[in-house]
Amino acid sequence: MDTAPSELLGPHGPFAEANPNFAVRAPQREMADAVAEALDAQSTLVVEAGTGVGKTFAYLVPAMLHPGKVMIATATRHLQDQLFLNDLPRVKAILGASRDAALLKGRSNYLCRYRLEGAQTLEFIRSGELREQLRTIGDWTMRTRTGDLAECEGVPEGSPIWGMVTSTTDNCLGSDCPNFQDCFVFEARRRAQEADLVVINHHLFCADAALREEGFGEFLPDCDALIFDEAHQLPEIASAFAGETLTSRQLLDLARDTVNEQMRDAPEMAALRDLAAALEKATADFRIAFELRSQRDAWSAVREHAPLVDALHTLEQALAELRAGLELAAPRGKGLENAQKRAEAMLALFARFSQADNSEEVLWYELSARGFALHATPVDAAAGLARALHGQPRALVFTSATLSAGGRFEFFTRRVGLGKDAKTLRLDSPYDYPRNALLYHPPGMPEPNSPAYTRAVVEAALPALEASRGRAFMLFTSHRALKEAEQLLRNRLTHPLLVQGEMQRHRLIERFRELGDAVLLGTQSFWEGVDVQGEALSLVIIDKLPFAMPDDPVLKARMDAMRKQGLEPFPHFQLPQAILTLKQGAGRLIRGEQDRGVLMLCDPRLRSKGYGKQFLDSLPPMRRTQSLEAVRDFFGKAEN
Repeated sequence: MDTAPSELLGPHGPFAEANPNFAVRAPQREMADAVAEALDAQSTLVVEAGTGVGKTFAYLVPAMLHPGKVMIATATRHLQDQLFLNDLPRVKAILGASRDAALLKGRSNYLCRYRLEGAQTLEFIRSGELREQLRTIGDWTMRTRTGDLAECEGVPEGSPIWGMVTSTTDNCLGSDCPNFQDCFVFEARRRAQEADLVVINHHLFCADAALREEGFGEFLPDCDALIFDEAHQLPEIASAFAGETLTSRQLLDLARDTVNEQMRDAPEMAALRDLAAALEKATADFRIAFELRSQRDAWSAVREHAPLVDALHTLEQALAELRAGLELAAPRGKGLENAQKRAEAMLALFARFSQADNSEEVLWYELSARGFALHATPVDAAAGLARALHGQPRALVFTSATLSAGGRFEFFTRRVGLGKDAKTLRLDSPYDYPRNALLYHPPGMPEPNSPAYTRAVVEAALPALEASRGRAFMLFTSHRALKEAEQLLRNRLTHPLLVQGEMQRHRLIERFRELGDAVLLGTQSFWEGVDVQGEALSLVIIDKLPFAMPDDPVLKARMDAMRKQGLEPFPHFQLPQAILTLKQGAGRLIRGEQDRGVLMLCDPRLRSKGYGKQFLDSLPPMRRTQSLEAVRDFFGKAEN
C-alpha cells in the first residue's frame, strides 16, 4: 500500500474531505494500520474494538486496498446486507477503488426454481394464506436478478412457505437439476469466484468447512485473507456446524418431498405415499412421547424412558421402510435418488442415539411446541475450527467489541484454536463514558436464586423507569423471568410496553424507536446486534449476571472434559463467557457520541462475590452509584 490506511482515515484524508462531519478517531486509525499489516504479512490479528471505534471502516479500507482476494464474514445476514449494500459501496466510492465485490449467502437464502415448481403442485396449498404467499413469490421470481429472499416483500420471514421454495445441502440436486443453468445459488457462487472481495457470514464459512472436512468439496472460493466481524459468535456457530442435527422439520420435509417427487417421476408407485404418511405420523408420535420433559436436556437423561424409546424405534423403522421404498424408486428420478440419500444420512444419525455414549461428543435433544431436534455436538470444536482457519496460508483477522475478559484474550483464542503467535490489540471506546453514563446498582436486592428475585427487579426498576421516562431496555437471562416481569409491569407501567415475541425483532426495534418512550423486555437475542441511538434508549436494565444455565447438556459435557484436563470450568469457561455476554448487553446503552444513559445492574453478586470485580472492571469507565437519587439527578440534568 502506498498510503497508510491511517492517513486515509485521518483529518486530511478522503473520508474527511467527502464528509465534513466525519469523526477522525485515533483508535480507528490504529486498527486500520494493524489490519493492513496483518493482510500484508499473512499473519493473525485479534482486535477488540469498543463501541464507537469504527471497526467496519478500519477493516474495509485495508481490505479494499489489499491486492489479494479478501473474504469478510459477519455474524448475521442483517449485518451482511448492511456491509454489502451500505458500508462497502461508500468506502469503495470514497477511495475510488476498482475492486469488484460480491455477496454470498447460504443456499437457503436463495429461491430454488425447481422446488418452487414442486410447491406449486402441492395439494395442501391450493388455497388460503400459503397460496397467496406462493403467488407473491412467483411474481417476484419474474423480477429478481439475484433470487435473494431478502428482496422479496409481502411474505413473513417465518412463513413455512420459505422451506418449500428453497433448497438445502440435503435436497439440492446440483448439476443434475433441470434448472441448474438458471440456478440463483450457482450464479451467486460464480460471482463470488470472480470477485476481489466477498461478503459472507459465519454460518456459511462453517458450513463450507464441514463440507471440506467430510470430503464433499467446497462452497466458498479460496482467498488470501479472512476477516471475521462480530467474531465473538464464531466459536458457538462453529460448534453447531461441527456436529450433526436431525429435526422434525427435516423428517417432514423428506416425507413431503417424497410425495412430490413420486407424483412427478413415479406416479404408479403410490405405495411411497403411504410410507411418507407413516413417517409423518411417527414423527408426530415421537414428539408426543417426550410428554412434559425439559425443553432441552442430555439424551442420557431420557434414554431409559420406555415410551420414548419405543417411539424412537418406531420412527427409525418408518424411516428405514421409506428408505427401502426410495431405493426401488431412485432410478426413476434425481429427486427420488436424492431423497433416498437423505433418508440414509438420517438413519446414520439415529444409530448414534441407539449406541453407547461417545466421550468426544454429547447427544442431546431440544423441544419446541410441536417439533424436536436431536443433536450430536462435539465437546470441543476448536481443533476442527483451527483446521478450517489454517487450511491454507492466508491472513486472519478477528474483530468484535467483546473478545477479552479481564483484559485477556485467551478465552477467545483457545476456543477458535489460535496459537500463541496471534497478535492481539485492545482499543477502548472513544466515547466519554465518565461524563455520559452512570452505572446504577440498586441496594438491598435478594439473592438471584430467590423466588422473589424477579419481583424485586421490577420493584427496583419502576422508579428508575419513571426517572428515565421509559426509553428503556430490560434484558433478562431467561424467558421465565421475562414473562413474570411482563405480568408484573402490565398494569403498573405508564409507558408503552413492548415484549420480545410480539412481533419480529426488527419490527419491534422500529416500534421502539417510533414510540420514543417505550420499555422493551427482551432475552438473549436483544443482548447484542441491536443499535438504537439517541434518547429513545436511555436506560438499560439487566436482571442477572448472564452465566450459562448449568443444566445445559453441552456446557455440562464441556465442563466435565475440562476437569479431566485439570482445568477448573468456572474461571476458565463460565466466568469469561458471562463477562463477554454482559459486555454485549451493556453495549446497547451508548451507541453514539452524544448518547447519555444509565446502566442498571441488579445482581447483588457484583458486590458480594469476589468475581464481581472482574465483571465491573470489564465494563467501560462509568461512574458508579447505589443511590436512586443519583439516577434521578442524572436524568434531571439531561432535561435541563
